[in-house]
Amino acid sequence: MKGIISSPLGFIHLVSAFVAMVSGIWVLVIPKGDLKHKQIGYIYLAGMAVLNTTAFMIYSLYGHFGIIHWMAVLSSLTLIAGMVPILSKRTSNPVGTHLTYMYWSVVGLYAAFMAEVFSRLPKIILDAQGNPTYTFYNFIGIAIGIVMGIGIYGFIKFRKNWEEEGKNF
Repeated sequence: MKGIISSPLGFIHLVSAFVAMVSGIWVLVIPKGDLKHKQIGYIYLAGMAVLNTTAFMIYSLYGHFGIIHWMAVLSSLTLIAGMVPILSKRTSNPVGTHLTYMYWSVVGLYAAFMAEVFSRLPKIILDAQGNPTYTFYNFIGIAIGIVMGIGIYGFIKFRKNWEEEGKNF
């Protein structure tokens, strides 16, 4: 963890994260179901696809497949679960299912961002050999808990309005 960008792959990962974070929030705040929502949603999907793909190629924290990679698996499954119902319309409530999974995909992205921020604190989170310490996991757990708490609040507050807006799908 010498710097923010340690390779061309890291640069692609960073750019795709930025694209996904901006488009993810944007798609949550604009009206649902119209052409703009769909276009920005596909930008988010592309950003996340590149982000998750590059995440599977980065091993600088552990040197092997670790918890961050398992989160990328979960993120990929969440994206798929959010897109299949809206593309196939085979579920009883495709809009609600799409909304739920895509919303949590965005919240998960921001939780991952917080984890990344805390992974950049080497004097606090790494031992002398450069391995993550319990402090690392505590910081990440607290940060993710805060993001998820805000996410739960937003989901409860806005879900019904989003489902109404999304009926135009």
